[in-house]
Amino acid sequence: MLNDILLFLTLHLRPYTSQLAMMVVATLLVLYGDTINRAVKRHVNHYHFILRTLVFVLLCAFGYGLLLTWLTPLLAQALYKIPSLYLGISMVGIILGLGILAERKRIF
Repeated sequence: MLNDILLFLTLHLRPYTSQLAMMVVATLLVLYGDTINRAVKRHVNHYHFILRTLVFVLLCAFGYGLLLTWLTPLLAQALYKIPSLYLGISMVGIILGLGILAERKRIF
């Protein structure tokens, strides 16, 4: 009975593995984007305003986009390697873990 439920969940999630991977990566970028921004800001704080602005624009426009497009296929490949019996429960666990991280960071 439990195996049937897990396989049913996986059956409905497997076609959306790439979208689920993007959701996880995007959520992690939202959760830790402020930390990345602060670290970069510390390194460029002593430079001229124009250079700091350029670095910030490059980081936000291209850096985060590059991270999203580079990490999503890697995570999707890892998710495809999870056996069908465990993919559904793994995704539920990942989503709950992201929710716990968001709560601890007081995002919502």
